[in-house]
Amino acid sequence: MLIPLYVLTVNAFKGQQDILENPFGFGGLTLEPLGTALTNPQFNVFKGYAITLLFVVAVNVLSVLLAAPAAYVIARSPKRRFRVLMLFFLAGTFIPGQVLVIPVVYVLKTLGLMGTIRGFVLFETVLTLPFSIFLYAGYIATIPAVLDQAAAVDGAGRLRTFWRIVFPLMKPAVATMVILNTFSVWNDFVNPQIILGPGSGLYTVTTGVYAAVSQYSTDYTVVFPTLLLAIAPLLVFFVFMQRHIISGLTAGATKG
Repeated sequence: MLIPLYVLTVNAFKGQQDILENPFGFGGLTLEPLGTALTNPQFNVFKGYAITLLFVVAVNVLSVLLAAPAAYVIARSPKRRFRVLMLFFLAGTFIPGQVLVIPVVYVLKTLGLMGTIRGFVLFETVLTLPFSIFLYAGYIATIPAVLDQAAAVDGAGRLRTFWRIVFPLMKPAVATMVILNTFSVWNDFVNPQIILGPGSGLYTVTTGVYAAVSQYSTDYTVVFPTLLLAIAPLLVFFVFMQRHIISGLTAGATKG
């Protein structure tokens, strides 16, 4: 994984001839290709960042609002039907999202949401729910139920108990899912390409890069800098947030 990343980074700062002659070397480094990519009329990178960030925020907010309360009910209830409900949600983790795209297209067309931001955000949110509910439920199970009972004695309902008492304790698990969902939405290509489509005028980072480099696939001074601009924010985000991924995935196993 590091070798392709190295090749991408180094060659994003080279001219075409230097790339062809010595793709692994440091000779001929210049900022000109990167500057050209920033002003590429085929792909407005800053607009791509803004649109993709909008999707990331919307999906994460909806995912937390839907998955966290559902996981709380499942984790706290001893009834068998809620365990069956958990299995129902877990089944979603075994279905590749790409398999569902064509049926989803028909559903979105029927609802009038095809090619819209709302339709795309709803579909991306649904894809995050199975694993989010699984992770949240496992973490909530490690939080002592006596906290719920104490809140009930003080007159708090289940909804207030969850959001005021339990949810703040779920910070590691929530942070983990936010990070993983961010990676998923940012890197997604198939879903925005099909659901939004070129006719919508909405380009995420991945679909914008595809539009920008597809007709210049042999001009590496366009391909490499554009690809680097697409992944750079995600790499920086990962470097600063990786510790939260590890702590969130292990917290449920060690909290006791």
